[in-house]
Amino acid sequence: MEETGGSRKKGLKRKRASEDPQEAAVVEDGATESGGQPPKANAFPPGFSISEIKNKQRRHLMFTRWKQQQRKEKLAAKKKLKKEREALGDKAPPKPIPKTIDNQRVYDETTVDPNDEEVAFDEATDEFASYFNRQTSPKILITTSDRPHGRTVRLCEQLSTVIPNSHVYYRRGLALKKIIPQCISRDFTDLIVINEDRKTPNGLILSHLPNGPTAHFKMSSVRLRKEIKRRGKDPTEHTPEIILNNFTTRLGHSVGRMFASLFPHNPQFIGRQVATFHNQRDYIFFRFHRYIFRSEKKVGIQELGPRFTLKLRSLQKGTFDSKYGEYEWVHKPREMDTSRRKFHL
Repeated sequence: MEETGGSRKKGLKRKRASEDPQEAAVVEDGATESGGQPPKANAFPPGFSISEIKNKQRRHLMFTRWKQQQRKEKLAAKKKLKKEREALGDKAPPKPIPKTIDNQRVYDETTVDPNDEEVAFDEATDEFASYFNRQTSPKILITTSDRPHGRTVRLCEQLSTVIPNSHVYYRRGLALKKIIPQCISRDFTDLIVINEDRKTPNGLILSHLPNGPTAHFKMSSVRLRKEIKRRGKDPTEHTPEIILNNFTTRLGHSVGRMFASLFPHNPQFIGRQVATFHNQRDYIFFRFHRYIFRSEKKVGIQELGPRFTLKLRSLQKGTFDSKYGEYEWVHKPREMDTSRRKFHL
């Protein structure tokens, strides 16, 4: 009985293999290629696509093997090119610049030229001229939306340790239109309001006093100090340096000057602390670091926190007025985001 049972199983296997010779060829090829090598060229007929395989597991297996083959070919071509460059030495051609969304950016007519007389005149007469002429020193008020939760409150407290001469006050149901005159009477130069949604900070309003402008940002990717891995010790009271990157257009120039006016002119280099506002594809990444001199040639950095990402929603003339305010710029996604290579800052 055992022999007949065994012979029946063998017969069934032979019958199944003989029913679909193409599938049998694929199975045999997969068995020989179990070491992760790509399938042979004759595994499929010409013009056959892996997406036509109906079996999900088989399709995934063949796709991973195809990707492995692609990686191997790319690595071999890279090694070959490296050997050729080493053989040519100084005569080797320059490396091609890779194409990215940033360097393929659509040219903006409002790009700022540092030598432009019109830009220099605007800077000398705009709302931030008194700060850049060192006639005023920054004094910042940081507040929140009504009834803030713990995460928003901690973000405000940590921001006050980053920005010198800043003070945290809680709203207690007071409207912004009533807060602004009080700030002006007490010689505050800027007002920062952090809004929240579902106990998470999601917006930031920055208003320059007394004459504006007012910027509204969307806030995302907020990380407090305790949530940052391998962070350094808490920041000291030294005035940090400030770095502004890639604010190239007239709009970006105005936003960059707003951020610059939050910090005093003379940083204390002994503290080795840096606040960075890096603009990339209209997203403004804020980071706060301390740099460490490891040797005469090597420098290391420690992130101190907090960190967050901002995206400009609107820029309004004057102080905050949501009903009658005049807007210089408003982000309209359907009209402005028609191209991935078009940026506004």
